Amino acid sequence: MTDTKVRSYQVRTFGCQMNVHDSERLSGLLEGAGYVAAAEDAQPDIIVFNTCAVRENADNRLYANLGILKPRKDAEPDFQIAVGGCMAQKDRASIVAKAPYVDVVFGTHNIGSLPILLERARHNNEAQVEILESLETFPSDLPTKRDSTYAAFVSISVGCNNTCTFCIVPSLRGKEKDRRPGEILAEIEALVAEGVIEITLLGQNVNTYGVEFGDKGAFAKLLRAAGQIEGLERIRFTSPHPAAFTDDVIEAMRDTPNVMPSLHMPLQSGSDKVLKDMRRSYRSEKYLGIIERVRAAIPNAAITTDLIVGFPGETEEDFLETMRVAEASRFAASFTFQYSRRPGTPAADLPDQLPKAVVQERYERLLALCNDLAWQENKALVGTVVEVLVANNEGRKDAATNRMSGRDRTNRLVHFDIPSGGDVPRPGDLVTVQVTDAKPYFLLADNAAGLPYSVRRTRAGDAWDLAQAASCAIPATGAAAGAVSGAAPVGASGKVSLSLGAPNLMSKPPKVN
Repeated sequence: MTDTKVRSYQVRTFGCQMNVHDSERLSGLLEGAGYVAAAEDAQPDIIVFNTCAVRENADNRLYANLGILKPRKDAEPDFQIAVGGCMAQKDRASIVAKAPYVDVVFGTHNIGSLPILLERARHNNEAQVEILESLETFPSDLPTKRDSTYAAFVSISVGCNNTCTFCIVPSLRGKEKDRRPGEILAEIEALVAEGVIEITLLGQNVNTYGVEFGDKGAFAKLLRAAGQIEGLERIRFTSPHPAAFTDDVIEAMRDTPNVMPSLHMPLQSGSDKVLKDMRRSYRSEKYLGIIERVRAAIPNAAITTDLIVGFPGETEEDFLETMRVAEASRFAASFTFQYSRRPGTPAADLPDQLPKAVVQERYERLLALCNDLAWQENKALVGTVVEVLVANNEGRKDAATNRMSGRDRTNRLVHFDIPSGGDVPRPGDLVTVQVTDAKPYFLLADNAAGLPYSVRRTRAGDAWDLAQAASCAIPATGAAAGAVSGAAPVGASGKVSLSLGAPNLMSKPPKVN
């Protein structure tokens, strides 16, 4: 930094959980360089867009946002705009050509360069575009600033070795690179020491983990090893690939109590012809066989998926096959997309691109089916007792409804009441409640006399207390100050030095695999 002004930042994230995790690293890098997170009601000095390139509407969304910011940039030349992520890797200098007021463009392989690029753009008074073709350092080596004190993402690999014809990710993220198991486990242990009780293992194809060092069973072994870490309550992972999904992973899920009974398994299409055209190296019967074996081993597993409607050449018969496989799979949730033609992908050049009206009509039919399937699956849980990890940002209407929200072990969203006089949980605590109603996208646990309600206070809740105390400069007291080993240093004044400073992240469900 060449001046004494403390500059504020905001990170806006489009896309998948990999992008959300990258944004945590961007926030960590910026804070390490002396920037501070902007307050929600303040105008940041720097806005960073971490972009997605999977669908065309991601492009439109970025340029719409950039257009909104142009008047401010014209009026305030010191205000900086940076664009990173997959779309920046793909479009490179064309971003500056379309929006010449952007200060920095950086790619997926060099997110660690952001602070110096911002400083260089400010010093030279010209846009800085830096795109690398391969990874310089594994992103997990970079500092991270999380939005949560109780849950964290842990990357086990980056890149993808598949060649799906609709997907541009491999050309933007590169070939798969795997971290060593010891590094991953050490990161998880460090997160648990800070109060984290739930981790999500991330990779473009998590179950091919180990291909780089020649161990096909590495992912199942990693699940079992992570399950032995004391204090880690919940393990999730996303996203696996059906072609490489093996029984040893199912067995590890079944045998490891803190691996959650939820599985996101992208189907994309139920038509074998379309799967072949997509270069998805499995067919519908193999997929259904995986689902059957998962449910045999883990009867309460919630299975979610990604589906694409309107792939080039898809016939009505092909579409009906997708409907058939979706119904047979009984998905707890489906992330359904209309095919988006992406320049640079093989599918963009395929014949028989479908009319928008045909795709829309099929999309609406599939969406109605998937919503009904999710609702049926959720209604079957009415009357059951579930354990909910309380969240701080899941229920947008919690204040109005006097409810709190969180995720159960199957990753379903649960909104729950607190009984009169009942213990009020903190984000990160675990609550046991009984489901009283169900909707397609969430469960309700409304309080009634005699229904189960209990709160288990956790290290994650203690970490939340510490973070809140630090952000408000409130002295940490007794149990909260000493409950989480390594969560935050406490000075002579009794104040903790951990700052919450959450960036503005917009988390989305997993995108097309």
